[in-house]
Formats: sequence, C-alpha cells, structure tokens
Amino acid sequence: MENILITHFKNVDIICMEIISYNYNTYSTAPEKKTFKFTKFRNSPELTYDDILFDSYSKKEREPVTLKGIFDNIKAMLAYAKHMFIASARYWWLIPAVAVISSVPFFLSKILNMMESKAPVVSFENTDSQLLDYLDSLMSDFALESQSVDENGTLISESGAALFNSKSFKDTVSFQTYVVKNGDTISGIAKKFGLSNISTLIAANNISNVRNIVVGQKLTIPSIDGMYYKVAAGDNIASLASKYGARVEDILDVNDLTSDKLLVGQNIYIPGARMDASSLKKAMGDVAKWICPITAKYVISSYFGPRKDPISGISSNHKGIDLACPKGTSVKAAMKGTVAAAGWSNLYGNYVILNHEDGYQTLYGHMSKISVKRGQVINQGSQVGLVGSTGYSTGNHLHFTVYKNGTPVDPLKLIKK
Repeated sequence: MENILITHFKNVDIICMEIISYNYNTYSTAPEKKTFKFTKFRNSPELTYDDILFDSYSKKEREPVTLKGIFDNIKAMLAYAKHMFIASARYWWLIPAVAVISSVPFFLSKILNMMESKAPVVSFENTDSQLLDYLDSLMSDFALESQSVDENGTLISESGAALFNSKSFKDTVSFQTYVVKNGDTISGIAKKFGLSNISTLIAANNISNVRNIVVGQKLTIPSIDGMYYKVAAGDNIASLASKYGARVEDILDVNDLTSDKLLVGQNIYIPGARMDASSLKKAMGDVAKWICPITAKYVISSYFGPRKDPISGISSNHKGIDLACPKGTSVKAAMKGTVAAAGWSNLYGNYVILNHEDGYQTLYGHMSKISVKRGQVINQGSQVGLVGSTGYSTGNHLHFTVYKNGTPVDPLKLIKK
C-alpha cells in the first residue's frame, strides 16, 4: 500500500513527491522510503496536479484528493506544530532572561540620575573653603557687578570713585540699538557706551526690573546721560532746569530747540537727569530687600528650571532652588511678610508660605519644624522653621520658591547674601 504526500506551491521550481512503501514480506514496521523528484522549469507551462497523478515508473493512477485527505493533512500539521511547541517549551526561561538583561542599562541609568540629584546631609568640616567662597560669590553677582553702582545709580570705578560722562551736553541727543549678549549687565552696558548712570538706560527702555533683562533683548541707548520728560501744564524750560539741576542752554541744545516755548504733551530730553532713589531701587529688583533664607553654609543641590526628578528620574520643571545643609539649620524669612499658610503637604512636607509686598510670595519646604503660625507678621531674617527632609524628599535641605503675582521666578535673581 502506497500513500502519496504531495506538496505543491505555485511558481516553485521543484515539486517533491514522497512515496512510502511497506514490505509485507517482512516483520519490520519501519517504512522503506523512496523519494522521486519531478522538475518543472520556469519557462515551461504551469505544473498542475494532473501532471503528477501518475508515477513515471508504475504508471499507476493515484487516488484523487478528497476532503478527508485534506483534513488528515491538517491534523498532521497540527500534531507537528504541537510537537515543536512541546520541544521548544524547555527554553521558555530564555524570554524573561533576555528581558531582564536588556533592562539592566535602563534601570542603572535611572539609579545614577537619582544619586546625582540627591540632596544628602552635608558635612562642612572638611569642605574646601574656596568652593564655598565661590558659591557665595554666585549669590551676589547677577544683574549688577558687585559694588559697580552707588545708591543713586552712578557707576563707580574699581577704586571707588564715581564715573562721570565726559560727553558734551551741547550736542543733540541721538539713539542707537543694542542687542543684549550673554554675560551683559545693565551697568556694563552703560559703561560700554560711555554713560555714567544706569538710570539713563532704565528710563529709556522702561525697565521695571533690571534682573529681567534677557539675552537677545533690544535696548535703546541714548548718546548722553539723561531722561525724557513729558511736558505738563505750567512747565517751562527754566522750571525743568531747576527741578533736575540742568542748565537751560543744555536743554535747548540737546533737544535742538530754537525757542524756550514748550507745548503740553511734548517730550523733552533733560540732560543729566536721573531717577529718584525709590524708583531706582524698585527697578534694581529690590536687591537690598532680599536675603538668603539660609545664613549658615550650604550647597545648592538643585537649581531653578528643568531637571530630572531625583526620585522618579522623570524630566520636570523645578520651581525653586534646593539648599542642602544639616538637619536643624535655621530657616529665615527672605523678606518681611505675613504668614499665608503653615502646615503639611505630601509634596513639601512641613512648609510655610509668606506674603510680601509688590505681589511677591515665598515658600519654604521640607522643614523638620515650623516656627510660625498663620496670620503672623514676620520680619526679615526671623526664623520660620528648621531644615529637614519631610515630604517628597531625598535628604536634608530647604526647598525655596519665590512667586511674583502667582508665577514662580528664579530666587537667585532676587536674593543677595
């Protein structure tokens, strides 16, 4: 009895027919296999079942393909698939092993990022004093060079002498545009263009806070020190000269006026004029009014702005600065204010929020102890709590945030140690 297993694929060069013969004259049950190959070339007509229904040796017609035969073939294929699955099951452990090995670099990088961002307990006994001095200097050198201007906004030299504009007030005032570059300061720009008072640039550009000047910003630069003044009813050249300490002739010259008659609403440039002390102080960002909330030694473990979360490793926007220092270090009010909130949150642990003038608020978080109560008026430098590691924290430090009209701002642009 001979069974025929026919495998036929369209456009295949060789069709194999396997004929399995059983010898009834022996007791052996092992089949004797004979394989015959029928070749159909690509250039010949398409091979059909009829071409191979007759063996080239026996010429005996084979049994036609039936539905039962098809089902038998399907069962055979399923049995073979089952056998292969069972045979390969012994290697199931390879899949989780490969997954674990592949994930090692990912989790290792997360652990390293967390370790780099961690705010540990800091011991200052063996800390390099030069490093601490450098960190302290960063706190004082922001929009203004250290000791570069006096309280009236006048530039001073390295020797401490006031600088004065040598340009003549006889020439008509002119203006040019300057684009702020990285590292520029308001005092440095004024000095670069031969001006002697930062009021000139602040007034000419309506700058509300010199610390908000950014790289790429365009500034109008007057050729001489002074300020514009809008003429009001009753004003005249003589009264303006007396008010700002200028000469009548200089006002006429720098404005290229041929008459001392003024019109209400007319803009007059007053040479040598400067902002009053109160307005100048406010434009300088209240530098003198802010102090660092940690007066002991500390290290800034995380700055304001984008960073990777120290615990999850996910990129986030840090809304304040982290000042790492030993547990129990006193936390001071950066500016006089009223306690708006004092309590606990899962994020900041023990925290305090102070309301200040001009729309400012400050937040002090992760403290081990709160020293104030809601509604209490706190003077600048008074204790609001003690440093700790409560809430969502990786180590002892103070989280310090400054808000301006509800929007977080970089505290390092305000505090001055």
